Amino acid sequence: MKPLKRPVRRAILVAHVAVSVSWLGLTVGLLTLGITAFATGDPATADAATRSMKIYGDWLVAPVALLALVSGLVLSLGTPWGLARHRWVWIKFWLTLVTTGLSIFSLRPGINAAVAEGAVDIDLVIAPSVATATYLFITAISVLKPWGLTRRGRRLRISASSAKSVDARSSRQTA
Repeated sequence: MKPLKRPVRRAILVAHVAVSVSWLGLTVGLLTLGITAFATGDPATADAATRSMKIYGDWLVAPVALLALVSGLVLSLGTPWGLARHRWVWIKFWLTLVTTGLSIFSLRPGINAAVAEGAVDIDLVIAPSVATATYLFITAISVLKPWGLTRRGRRLRISASSAKSVDARSSRQTA
């Protein structure tokens, strides 16, 4: 993929950060509602909390998760960070892919089942707890950028530096 021009890269970066923060906030909201539904002794409150979770799950979870995944992919492929050059980007990609799948194919059906059955179990607390911890971890590695290059990234760096050396030598020889 061609490198993104600066204004486009910045616009996608802003969108990616906004969507990622929204996903984290959405998950914290789902966690709060799950705890409320599980811990309350009032059936009306539990029902209201699970129905609210269903609205979040039906309308927000899938689009927000997919937008975070797609904007992250575009950024990684259109910038020097690359998708498989740095371990933190690679880990972030796989965690985002897995949590997107779990959000769409596990969390949403679990919420729908709780609403349909009128029964609240600990899964409505565990799933958003794990998701929140994962998104906080993803945020931390986005800021800290730990672990260095992947094997592919090292190969690319070596080939790029050797190409620069050849170019420098050839320009000196022709001068």
